[in-house]
Amino acid sequence: MLRRTRGLRGARRLLFKPANEALLHAQAYAFRDRRQRKRDLRRLWIVRINAAVRRSGLSYNRFVQGLRRAGVEIDRKVLADLAVRDTGAFARLVEVAKGQL
Repeated sequence: MLRRTRGLRGARRLLFKPANEALLHAQAYAFRDRRQRKRDLRRLWIVRINAAVRRSGLSYNRFVQGLRRAGVEIDRKVLADLAVRDTGAFARLVEVAKGQL
């Protein structure tokens, strides 16, 4: 167990009880933050999509509504990547969404 607290400072690395408490806290934070990372990435994707869609005179929620009506099933991760890397393909998706509104 002390081997797992190797990078910590002071008693949290050397003594059993403080090391055990530090390890328990670290595991709790790791569990919590794995879920937090997913939330943060989803928020980032939405911001990127919204910024790209606003250039075309559309809002994010209207864009997503148009894509759903058109039957386009692309997740936010891929949409955000298209908005950043392939603006031509993203512009075609915006036109598809506009056509369904």
